[in-house]
Amino acid sequence: MTLTLGMVTCDTTDPLPLATWWAEQTGGTAADPYGGEFVMVSGGALPVTLAFQKVDDPTPGKNRLHLDLSAPDLDAEVERLVTAGATKIGDRGDESFRWVTLADPAGNQFCVAGPMEGMPEG
Repeated sequence: MTLTLGMVTCDTTDPLPLATWWAEQTGGTAADPYGGEFVMVSGGALPVTLAFQKVDDPTPGKNRLHLDLSAPDLDAEVERLVTAGATKIGDRGDESFRWVTLADPAGNQFCVAGPMEGMPEG
């Protein structure tokens, strides 16, 4: 048996606005076939589907799983995300490889990395 990644799912108390935010940030499209209980985002720059499921009480504390995204211009992308409603948590790394930890409007942390020195683009 071989497993394949179907989607990455995030618990939230309000799936539609969070899925809409992620769709706007990735150029994807939000689909709400379950009346706000489970909203999926696909397309755009996403290689997999992101899903946001409604729960009464999301797991408290730091994420055990998070998205690692990349951008050719790290600083410009972080500025764009913060303007769009993300919260900057902190700068990480060093001059050879930098990334920034942010939180989406629901507080879910994710990272955006710049290009790695010596690594091919794409």
